[in-house]
This record gives sequence, structure tokens and C-alpha cells, in this order.
Amino acid sequence: MTPSTVVIAGASGFIGSYFQRRFLQEGWQVRTVGRDASADAQWYDDGAITKVLDGAELLVNLAGRSVNCRYDERHRRELLDSRVLTTRTLGRAVAACAEPPRTWINSSTGTIYRHADDHPQSEGSGELGSGFSVDVARAWENELEAAVVPGTRKVPLRMAIVLGAGGVMSPLRNLARLGLGGHMGPGTQKFSWIHVEDLFRVVLFVHGQLGLSGPVNAATPQPVDNRELMSLVRRSMGVPFGVPTPSWLLEAGAVLIRTQTELVLKSRWVEPRKLLDAGFAFEYPSLAGALGEIAAGHSDPSLT
Repeated sequence: MTPSTVVIAGASGFIGSYFQRRFLQEGWQVRTVGRDASADAQWYDDGAITKVLDGAELLVNLAGRSVNCRYDERHRRELLDSRVLTTRTLGRAVAACAEPPRTWINSSTGTIYRHADDHPQSEGSGELGSGFSVDVARAWENELEAAVVPGTRKVPLRMAIVLGAGGVMSPLRNLARLGLGGHMGPGTQKFSWIHVEDLFRVVLFVHGQLGLSGPVNAATPQPVDNRELMSLVRRSMGVPFGVPTPSWLLEAGAVLIRTQTELVLKSRWVEPRKLLDAGFAFEYPSLAGALGEIAAGHSDPSLT
């Protein structure tokens, strides 16, 4: 039997690297679209992208510049273009395919919802927020919606913060090592997250569930607040104490290390209602279990 083919766009990050390994382990043929010379097609070559996509079963787009930066004019443009223009390029390529992918799962973000510390935000009842990050997320999803690709089901995946051997875990663990792993700001802000393995399983699940349409929230049903997050990070590393960081100091520090305090101070409370209603079972529903697995090194893509 010929293996099914998945095309991963934006496959060079820690999520993309993990996905490549896991799809291969599951018996898929993997093709990639990216900026690296090692990719099967580069972003500037529509014809090559169409060729890579033609006959594929699934397209997973993970492209997008890291949000861990200051939101100056240059970075704002890069953040927007790296999401919207790549999605637009994929839309042209899918439309040109003789045999287009059956499913197109496009990254989006749980940050599209408002600062929520009162109740969770589901796909049906969640309230969209305001500000630059939300504007980018809206533009990202609008570009996917605008793609005219008959025969291809398009699903924006509103991902919470993804935990694994990379991404947000590196700076949090570094803070804990330095003794600065206490709660940040008020410590009551919600932290919605998902383990990278569960994110991979969500992608397979959504692909197989033809009735799932529209935005899908990818987040564990057990979010924590920032105080508990940092406590569990310290515990997973055997660090007994961490100095709390007040909001004013975070603001000053963010300027120095050229990032945004929104990444830790916004209360993200994302509910995966569609996944739960469809019967998806999380392998890592609790943060303690997820951090223990990450500390053991099992989610490092370099380890097989």
C-alpha cells in the first residue's frame, strides 16, 4: 500500500521538527515547504509548491515568525507577512493542484480571544480580543477563509502555547535555574497550553473527523494560572524556590531582552470544546504530567 503523504509548511521549528519525526513513525510520507535549501519546495516557487502538494492527503501549515520579539514596525510587518503571505501562497498552490489535499490544517492562535480570567473561551462562545496580536490572528484566519480550494476542508487550529523540548519551555526553565522562577505579575492570569504530542494527535484527529469544520481550539482542558505554572516548572527541575517578578519589572526586563510582556501577562483561557465533544482524549491533560515527560527528554525530536 502506498503511504499517505503529508506536506508540512514551516517545518524548521521545534513543532515542525517534532511533526516530521512523528509522521514518519506513523508511516506517512513527508514533504516540506520552507525557506531552507533542504525543503522540498521554497516559498518563492509557486510551481514547486503545487508539485509538492499535488496528490498529498494532508497539508499542515506551521509557518510564522516567532512572537518572541518587540512589536516595533519592522517586527510587526514580519509577524503579519510570515503568516498571511505564506497562507496566501499555499492557497494559490492548492487551487492549482489536480489532486489537492483532502484537509488543510492552518496554524492559528488561542491569543485571538480576549484577556479572560472570568470564564473559558470556546469556539462557539469565545469573545475575540483586540490589539496587534489579535489583528494578526484575524488576518491569518481571514486569509485561510479567502482561499478558494474546492474539495479541500480548511481548518484553522487555534493553538494554545505548545510545550515540548523547545519553544516557551527554554526561557521558563532558564528563569527557574537562575532562581527567578516565581510567579509573574499577579500570578492569577490563566495559562492555556498543549503538549506537542497531543498537538500532533489533534492534527491526525481533525484530519480524520470530517464533521469538524471552522476554528478548532487546540488546548488542554486543564489550564493553570501563572503561579501554578511556575511552581510546576520549578518542581520538574528540582528547584525549591523562585523569586516572583512584579509587572513593572517585567515591563523593564522585556525591553532589555526585546520581547513583549503580553506573552506572560495576558490571561489565555482556551477551551477545546469541539475536540471534547468529538471524543478526543488528551494523552497529557495535566501540566505536572506534561512537564515530567518534557524533563525526561522524551519530546526532544533529536531523540528517537
